[in-house]
Amino acid sequence: MKIRAAVLYEMGLPRPYTESQPLKIEELELDGPGTGEVLVRVAGAGLCHSDLSVINGDRPRPTPMALGHEAAGVVEEVGPEVHDLAPGDHVVMVFVPSCGHCRFCAEGRPALCEPAAVANTQGSLLSGAHRLHRNGKTILHHLGVSCFAERAVLSQRSLVKIDPSIPLEHAALFGCAVLTGVGAAINTAQVKPGTSVAVIGLGGVGLNAVMGSKIAGAARIVGIDMLEDKFALAEQLGATDTFNAADTKVAEEVRDATGGGVDYAIEVAGSEKALELAYRITRRGGVTVTAGLAHPSRQISLQQAGLVAEERTLKGSYVGSCVPRRDLPRYLDLFMRGVMPVDKVLSNTVQLDELNEAFDRLADGHVVRQVLEP
Repeated sequence: MKIRAAVLYEMGLPRPYTESQPLKIEELELDGPGTGEVLVRVAGAGLCHSDLSVINGDRPRPTPMALGHEAAGVVEEVGPEVHDLAPGDHVVMVFVPSCGHCRFCAEGRPALCEPAAVANTQGSLLSGAHRLHRNGKTILHHLGVSCFAERAVLSQRSLVKIDPSIPLEHAALFGCAVLTGVGAAINTAQVKPGTSVAVIGLGGVGLNAVMGSKIAGAARIVGIDMLEDKFALAEQLGATDTFNAADTKVAEEVRDATGGGVDYAIEVAGSEKALELAYRITRRGGVTVTAGLAHPSRQISLQQAGLVAEERTLKGSYVGSCVPRRDLPRYLDLFMRGVMPVDKVLSNTVQLDELNEAFDRLADGHVVRQVLEP
């Protein structure tokens, strides 16, 4: 079938994107679903910094690639050997499929699925197949999803069925922002009741980390960002204190305010400087978590003696260390009961032809989560 989709042919084009037009809205040929695959009509797709990192070259990917990795939609057709989904089902798309049988999937760590890592790196579906083409040439899949499009074919292992009463423009945010942010607090950091948490970077993922910390029972939640216009929303969602990361003395100020540092610091800004700040404001014996993806060339420097003598912990968090089929229903239930107001992080909706302009807004940092409605 023919679909319209946003295709990236070249990374690193200059801003403003409204002029350089890195995303080309084109008509593609989409094959029907193969064995174990599903055709989904995309109802909502979130614009994430991970997409921006591919556009600007910080997260190198092969091209040409149809972008987008955070979405929800409605099943239209299922391929052979798909037994747990049917046309009409509502689903959330997950950007790391779980093969279910590799070592990490068997250990309950599907975010580290080995076949998924291979497929996502090469730009294919989990099976290794490609279902997108233009003029006879293959267009690669972004993280097995490619949801900046009217429709997408995905592995059934990239989909989680949800309650059809949940608004799809809100459900879309659960595929990345919620799983990554809430999961970083609950699964990776394992925030304990009565403790203190700092979140560095108050975008879509960071604000979900704030909500996750609140749900976990943190008594004090410190929000840190370079843009103070994000502080009011962070406070609505659970932050008890806010600090400007541009302040040269911010680390000392946070440590003074929290009596020597926080129990947990969660970095989601995707910057080595932000991670160094997170480490500096973590107390002795505390845990520093990073869920931000900086350019692969970026490195940090740590004092080894302090890591040892202070019994510090530094942990990476990918997809919030989540088990999507377990965690997504739980998080969606919290949302529907009003405990976790994810809808508050939705800034605005956009159309396919507005994507380049929307990524300019995201790069400026003055929006939280924009949702594409193809």
